[in-house]
Amino acid sequence: DCSMAAEQLKNHPRHKAYLEGVSLHQLKKLYSLLRGHLGGESLAESLEKFQRKETIDPEEDMNKLDDKELAKRKRIMDELFEKNRKKTDDPDFTYDIEVEFPQDEQLESCGWDMESGEEI
Repeated sequence: DCSMAAEQLKNHPRHKAYLEGVSLHQLKKLYSLLRGHLGGESLAESLEKFQRKETIDPEEDMNKLDDKELAKRKRIMDELFEKNRKKTDDPDFTYDIEVEFPQDEQLESCGWDMESGEEI
């Protein structure tokens, strides 16, 4: 498992000082590329395989995944969220953003939000 090997390498006392500036994600990618190379894959094939593993297909039905795969997808989504999240100490952070949405377009109605003939 590339993730376990990367964690062991990063936390090893002999290598810890050298790898403290290297992210765990980078080490996982390195292990994945090395595994592909040892398996006879080209660099492009290994990179594509790694990208496929580390991205989420929006059409995928996650209800059909087992717990391990679902946890992996959630980890990927959390990492992407943290990467894109604006923090208060970011230089381009704006606290209160107001957005005007165009009203000249026809609004679409959805069946799920339509009330039936019954009043609540």
